[in-house]
Amino acid sequence: MDSESAKSVPSATDPEVESSIPEEQVFDLDASELYLNRELTWLEFNKRVLHQAADERTPLLERLKFIAIVSANMDEFFMKRLGGLKQQVGAGVTSLTVDGRSPQQQIDDCSQVVRDIETQMRENYHQVTQLLEEHDIAILGYDRLSDEDKTYLREYYYENIHPLVTPQSIDPAHPFPFISNLSLNLLVLVRYPGNSDKTSLTRIKVPVGAGIPRFLKLKDRQHYIPLEYIISDNLDMLLPEMEVVSSEVFRVTRNANTERSEEHADDLLSLIESELRDRRFAPIVRLQVQKDMMPVHRGMLAAELFLDEENDVFEIISMPAMRDLFEIASLDIPELRDPPHKAIDHPELCDSRNIFHIIRERGPLLLQHPYESFGTSVERFLKEASIDPKVRAIKMTLYRTSSDTKVVDYLISAARNGKQVAVVVELKARFDEAANIRWANRMEEAGIHVTYGVIGLKTHSKIVLVVRNDYSGIKRYLHIGTGNYHAGTARLYSDLGILTNDEELGRDATELFNYLTTGYTQERRYKKLLPSPKMLKYALLAKIKRERKLHSEETPGLIQFKMNALEDVDITRALYEAARDGVRIDLIVRDTCRFRPGIPGLSENAQVIGIVGRFLEHTRIYYFQNGGEEEYFIGSADAMKRNLESRVEVVTPVSDKKLCDELRAILDTQLNDQRSAWQMQSDGSFIQRQPNSDAESIGSQQLLIQAAEKRAKQAAKLIRGKKKRHIRRNAFVSK
Repeated sequence: MDSESAKSVPSATDPEVESSIPEEQVFDLDASELYLNRELTWLEFNKRVLHQAADERTPLLERLKFIAIVSANMDEFFMKRLGGLKQQVGAGVTSLTVDGRSPQQQIDDCSQVVRDIETQMRENYHQVTQLLEEHDIAILGYDRLSDEDKTYLREYYYENIHPLVTPQSIDPAHPFPFISNLSLNLLVLVRYPGNSDKTSLTRIKVPVGAGIPRFLKLKDRQHYIPLEYIISDNLDMLLPEMEVVSSEVFRVTRNANTERSEEHADDLLSLIESELRDRRFAPIVRLQVQKDMMPVHRGMLAAELFLDEENDVFEIISMPAMRDLFEIASLDIPELRDPPHKAIDHPELCDSRNIFHIIRERGPLLLQHPYESFGTSVERFLKEASIDPKVRAIKMTLYRTSSDTKVVDYLISAARNGKQVAVVVELKARFDEAANIRWANRMEEAGIHVTYGVIGLKTHSKIVLVVRNDYSGIKRYLHIGTGNYHAGTARLYSDLGILTNDEELGRDATELFNYLTTGYTQERRYKKLLPSPKMLKYALLAKIKRERKLHSEETPGLIQFKMNALEDVDITRALYEAARDGVRIDLIVRDTCRFRPGIPGLSENAQVIGIVGRFLEHTRIYYFQNGGEEEYFIGSADAMKRNLESRVEVVTPVSDKKLCDELRAILDTQLNDQRSAWQMQSDGSFIQRQPNSDAESIGSQQLLIQAAEKRAKQAAKLIRGKKKRHIRRNAFVSK
């Protein structure tokens, strides 16, 4: 059991909670103790991720990877969540969240949990690095280097890195320098020669990035030295003749919440560019210093950066910025990594025929990433659309993409081939704003009609609409997904997509794009799609209520949701009402979850599990038993207030029996996972399930890999059979 988990939420056995649950089992569904805190449950998710680094069943380099993931997540947590809470405190906000916490209480509670996570991260790091040394892979300090190694590093540093390093004095003639977000820095105290009383401070930024690695490799072996150690040990090059008294590491994290109001913006693109500039100079929300930093230096840094030394300063006891461990975790050493995984081609897309013919004749098709290839499905869909002479138009939403994704290339190709191309780019995708501005400019230069969505709403939907002049007239083909059009994350995130030419969905998609490209909010009618913010939340609440009404002993109700987060209070309350009425509730939630299962008389027939494995769970599935008329939905939206009320999301029904069976298999596989599933307790803590047999020791993600491989083999066998029959038929004809 995760013993730390119970610290952040009240236990169901605590006197406070027990007294809040009356004996007559009449629950006040607005009571704060029924709702877990958004920030704390997200931190608990990171504890589950970090557990992968301690789990001996996880290969060593993968364990190092999970440490890097949690380190990066902590940086983002301070930039996004703690930064926002500090803004609320600064603005004098004292209102309580649904779980009964003020902004300052949330900061205090979260800070303690973060310190606990960092302690565990440090312990895991030392354990994993010691085990890696048994395989002759080491991260070393200078005290473990030979003179020959030091000479090699000094020469390499002088030739390749020294010219990039700029010392900055801190004295009355040189004001305290600007410290960039997440940069690694040395604070160096030097003494002037011949004058023991005269000292000076110098700041040195460690130039990691732009082709400079954090860890430099020694010759002929997998031994690595952090760059800050090398700079610190060769300070005589930067500060000749000065006596180095101390060299101490520090790092800052800046607030990323710099959004401005769009309502009065004349140019949204300029607004976002201004926000990016603001973010660079945003207030600092965390200062990390090495543990043995001189108290006077620690206090000086806190004062210069306008921080509270007690609450905003975090000690680094081992290595700072462990997110850089990705460099070493990516080493190509198969025996220390997960078994290689190669996505299969979707069985129906092994055919080399025109993809639109395949969809028309065999569709709809359910795509399961990363188990099935993104390149031979989604990218192929866009590639063929860009060159197909019968395609008239392509419309899509773009939230995040990457340089190794061919989506933008295919869109540009389509525009150059005379097709109408319209792309809704979300400029405010957090931390991808600069990249999205570049993509938008590139597409506009190619003649693509680029818009930025609806003022005041983020466009988070994942949808492509292709309009094609088929043999029977104009037809619409769609891709609707749960994940971004991003080749990199398609290999690492579990996501779903659907390829279809459903007429009603096509008409709905046309309405959606007309809304996105004009912003006009006149009444728009959707037959099947459930877009937010207008329809989705009301539809989910109505379907939960319907499940309550249809529930009986003869036909018990069942609701199953798989999502990243369950944060919306109205949805949570509705699920409590359904569970109280006897409806079975199965929730597969990756991170944030306000719902507490297992409360007697309220949610005892509900369960919440989280899956942690080699892939990041990112799929959204909504299932309602509906009195036997089952309903399945997939889409881009989590059950969060922001997704349901202030974003443009798209959730689509899935009605084809074969596809529903595939979704049922995914849900059942994860609900029955005894290897990588964590079960939430009624107090909000989690216990990792333990397998009772060899069969149960295989996690759901590995089972889904095996299922995909089985589908591929069956498809290959079918193709071979068709070829043999074709050869025999030709041979018979020739006779």
